[in-house]
Amino acid sequence: MKPYEPRSRGEARRKLIFRGSGLDPRARYPTITRMPPTPTPWAAPDPRDDLGLVALDFELSPKRVISAYSHGIFPWPDGDPRHAVPWVCPRRRAILEFDRMRVPRSLAKARRRSLLRFTVDRAFAAVIRACAASPRPGQAGTWITPPMITAYTEVHRRGLAHSIEAWNGEMLVAGLYGVDAGGVFAGESMFHHVDNGSKLCLLHLTDHLRGRGSAWMDIQQLTPHLEALGAREIPRTEFLRRLRDEQAAGRTLFARGEA
Repeated sequence: MKPYEPRSRGEARRKLIFRGSGLDPRARYPTITRMPPTPTPWAAPDPRDDLGLVALDFELSPKRVISAYSHGIFPWPDGDPRHAVPWVCPRRRAILEFDRMRVPRSLAKARRRSLLRFTVDRAFAAVIRACAASPRPGQAGTWITPPMITAYTEVHRRGLAHSIEAWNGEMLVAGLYGVDAGGVFAGESMFHHVDNGSKLCLLHLTDHLRGRGSAWMDIQQLTPHLEALGAREIPRTEFLRRLRDEQAAGRTLFARGEA
C-alpha cells in the first residue's frame, strides 16, 4: 500500500537497472532498458538487492500482473512509459495483521461519527484514476501510469483486482485498491479528499477481509501511518510461506457483484 513513498521510484529503478545491466550508474538512463524475457515460472529474486529484482521489461499485461501477485511479486514502475518496468519481490515485506492492529482513539472516534457510505467494487476505475491523480510529497509524478490503469482495470474486470470506496452522498471522496493474490489481499494505493477518508476505507477493508476468514494483508512497503496502525515487516521467506499457506486455504475474499 503506497499512499506515498520515502524515496522516488525513479531512484529505486535506477539502482535496479544498473545493477543488472552493467552500465555506468552515473550515466543518464537509456531511453529503453530491459533484461531478457522472464522464464515461466518467475525467476528467483536477485539476492544482492533489497528490492529483489525478478524481471525488467515492458510486459505489463493483465495475465502477467495476475501471475506476479500469485508469486509474491509486484511491478514497480517509475512513471516514465519509456522505461522498462521492474518486477520485484523485496527482501523485507510489509504486512498488516488484523489482530495486531492499533486503531488510535481519534480514528475510532472519527469512524463512529462518520456519515460516509462505504462500498466494495462499485467504482474501481474511478478509484485507480483518483489514486493516480493524488499528490505525493517529494514526487513529481505517479507510478500509476495509463498502462498500469489499463492493466489493473482489466484485472478487476476478471475479478481479481478490487476497490473500496467512500461516498459523501453521490460524491466519491476516498478509496483504495489492490489485488487478490489467491486469498491474500495486496494493497496498492489509496486516496482521500476528506480527513481520515483513506484510513476509514482501510478499516472497512479489514472488516471485510476478516469476515472472509483472512487474518492479514500485504501492504508491500511500510509507511509511517500504516506502521502506526500496527503494520510490520517480515522476511521475504516468511512472506512467501504465508502466501502459499493462504492460497492453499482456498478462501474467497470477494464475491462477484459485491457492493
